[in-house]
Amino acid sequence: MEVILEFMGSLDPVLAALIATTFTWLLTAAGASLVFFFKEMKRVWLDGMLGFTGGVMIAASFWSLLAPSIAMAENQGQIPWLPAAVGFASGALFLFALDRFMPHLHINFKREEAEGVETNLHKTTLLVLAITLHNIPEGLAVGVLFGGVAAGIEGATIGAAVALAIGIGIQNFPEGLAVSMPLRRQGVSRGRSFWYGQLSAIVEPIAGVIGAAAVMFFEPILPYALSFAAGAMIYVVIEEVVPETQRDKYTDIATLGFIGGFLVMMILDVALG
Repeated sequence: MEVILEFMGSLDPVLAALIATTFTWLLTAAGASLVFFFKEMKRVWLDGMLGFTGGVMIAASFWSLLAPSIAMAENQGQIPWLPAAVGFASGALFLFALDRFMPHLHINFKREEAEGVETNLHKTTLLVLAITLHNIPEGLAVGVLFGGVAAGIEGATIGAAVALAIGIGIQNFPEGLAVSMPLRRQGVSRGRSFWYGQLSAIVEPIAGVIGAAAVMFFEPILPYALSFAAGAMIYVVIEEVVPETQRDKYTDIATLGFIGGFLVMMILDVALG
């Protein structure tokens, strides 16, 4: 692990962010690839993995994003809570706007339950768009942390950035599967199911590079950028991930998955950050 930290720390921050978010995208693809070996997955496993995803995102929002945002603001002589509050609210409102206007369909929901503007898009496309909404703040968060490391801002460490990338990557694995498996069950070919599953995370490298570059050029925005990503991630968890795990009889399994995901992300951040 020390070798990885040294290597990532020696890279240009934008390149490091690109590599880290490409890693998270590849883990999404790895999860989606299971569709080549299985046609169905029991709902209990899906709900448990979605709960795990929510736990990772919530833990990352605090340990990797909000807490550093508050510490950085204090070190910069700002009102400690102000950047965190403004950024958090802005991130949530940004996802709220995307949710209202981007047509999408949550996992396990019926076609008529699609959200956003009215559209004739196929159910498959709407499902991919929904997972893409998840991945925008995730990629942005990783990129912002790498940008903060390059800017030499106290509280932004290469260990924290790598820990966040690992945590996001781990929870992306079940996300890829959560897209590809329902498509396969509906009769979509294995190849197309895999393609759509991995495609949902292609936005992460793009968001990661944008986040890293923005912080490098506008260093004072880092506390706001970190909390922005946190607000967006928590909005996704409460508006999309949690409801998806509550539509069947495995809510307890989803809750245990959530606890497990939170613990994994917390341990990663504390151990590496």
